[in-house]
Amino acid sequence: MKIVTVVGARPQFIKAAVVSRILRKDAEEIIVHTGQHYDYNMSDIFFEELNIPTPDYNLGISGGSHGKMTGRMLEAIEEVLVKEQPDKVLLYGDTNSTMAAALAAVKMHIPVYHVEAGNRFGTLDSPEEVNRIVTDHVSTCLMPCTESAAKFLEKEGLADKSHIVGDPMYDAFLYYGSKLTDKDRNAIVDFDGNPVARPESFYYLTCHRQENTDTDDKLREILVAMNELDAPTIYPVHPRNKDRVRRVSSGLNNIIAAQPVGYLTSISLVNDAKKIVTDSGGLQREAFFAGKQCVTVLDFVVWPETMVGNRNQLSKPDSGEILRKLSDVQTIDDTYKPFGNGHAGDKIVELLLNN
Repeated sequence: MKIVTVVGARPQFIKAAVVSRILRKDAEEIIVHTGQHYDYNMSDIFFEELNIPTPDYNLGISGGSHGKMTGRMLEAIEEVLVKEQPDKVLLYGDTNSTMAAALAAVKMHIPVYHVEAGNRFGTLDSPEEVNRIVTDHVSTCLMPCTESAAKFLEKEGLADKSHIVGDPMYDAFLYYGSKLTDKDRNAIVDFDGNPVARPESFYYLTCHRQENTDTDDKLREILVAMNELDAPTIYPVHPRNKDRVRRVSSGLNNIIAAQPVGYLTSISLVNDAKKIVTDSGGLQREAFFAGKQCVTVLDFVVWPETMVGNRNQLSKPDSGEILRKLSDVQTIDDTYKPFGNGHAGDKIVELLLNN
């Protein structure tokens, strides 16, 4: 059986690392990298450190409007599918790469298998929401990570092709978290490429979404909050936000702005941080996996499973609100395992090969 896997962004690389390791034992896999994330620290390093096979196709498509990017991807992916004639197409998440591949495949009558199906924000203001809804409704097999995602699919009349598999991000967190080295823990460099010594005690911040970084005022509110904490904050910065961060963090001496980090370094930061502030759907789950309290700077819930016992709380980009929610005490129920048992990859491959 030949499977074409399409990826384009760093969370997808992580999930593909989990599944490809199992899938390639029994099937031929062709990996297509759209190029949506193209910077070395946003792309190549993930393939290297997670031992993901080198992509068979790198389409080099990034930048531009959503419509322009998606259209170029659809055209390029279709050419790959015409050439490879796969039995199935495997997709992850909610990027433009995901929707473009889903549209290309379904128009060629190739079955589409969608991992992380069913997540809903409840607003079409989010481009990712549009990508998810379109992909889910044209897919042959839907593989939600959680019960809440499966319930959304049921409400949309998609229950008959939905199978809860658990979260491959949890698989990856357990597998790679057990292999961390001192090299991974110390692989942090500043904007100029100089090594940064990790403080004994620190907070971890990621902030990249356009709604939090499109003005100086909103980003500065977030950084002011982090600057007032009782330990430094390590903040790996998305390349497109580098100039703004350099400008608005002036005078905030408790912020360690760094270049993007690889997955292994990131999960080491998650494991060792006091608490976490993020606008990333992936990182808020990893904080949950590690038992670290998290404040998510968004105005919608991405993963309702994490919103229990003050373990994850939403905040506006307001320094006072962020600090108040970081001061709350979290409660952890060790029996609560909403993201599965760490074997999502096996279930995904079983569905791919046998469904």
